[in-house]
Amino acid sequence: MKMLTTAMVPTVLATGDPARVDIEVTPKFKAGDKVTVVNLNQIEHNRLPAYIRGKVGTVTADHGVFVFPDTSAHGKGPKPQHVYTVMFTARELWGEAGHPKDRMYVDAWDDYLDPAS
Repeated sequence: MKMLTTAMVPTVLATGDPARVDIEVTPKFKAGDKVTVVNLNQIEHNRLPAYIRGKVGTVTADHGVFVFPDTSAHGKGPKPQHVYTVMFTARELWGEAGHPKDRMYVDAWDDYLDPAS
């Protein structure tokens, strides 16, 4: 694994680091599926927002297969998996403080989601 140096930043920003991969991975979910976000408690950096952990939402879109940044960033491999948009009601996220008509949409990888029970 090569460390990103200050001198490399302009090139990386200009060219990007492609995260979408052309690999066949069976999706775990489809639009309309109810999912529960895992309650991930780890010390290492991850891309799972704390305010959706343990919450139930509905998959609204499957964006295809992407590198899983939690493993890739730590040199543990790309672990390709699907990324979904999941819709949460404001009430699910913030209880009675959430407006009943408001919704929040969050993109989440397979490893962050379980089927809702």
